Amino acid sequence: MSSSSEHLTVVSKDGGKNVEIQIHGVLTAADYEYFVPEVEKLIATHGKLRMLVEMLDFHGWTIGALWEDMKFDCKHFSDIERLAIVGDSSWEKAMASFCTPFTSAKIQYFDKSDLGGARQWLAMDEA
Repeated sequence: MSSSSEHLTVVSKDGGKNVEIQIHGVLTAADYEYFVPEVEKLIATHGKLRMLVEMLDFHGWTIGALWEDMKFDCKHFSDIERLAIVGDSSWEKAMASFCTPFTSAKIQYFDKSDLGGARQWLAMDEA
């Protein structure tokens, strides 16, 4: 499955258990009107997800989008098993630490040059 809104694309992989999200530009509340139902369908079908978020020329959120993001994080605190954040700037790397209180997911940041490493980490079985 692959679908998109103006600033993000959601692609489910491995039968829907893994989800890759590409975001670019500035996310708006309208992007979350698309994103939330797409991801909630996958959670309802597959349970806990593993999510890769790839930031491509990403410039943040509008206030409305930030509010929608916080609501999603609270509602789905335990629904994301692993979260790989892929980007190319220090503030995106800092987001991996910032996200920690809002999810029970294992979170790891990867530079955009290591997209393959992010996918491998996402697919790893627990030790």
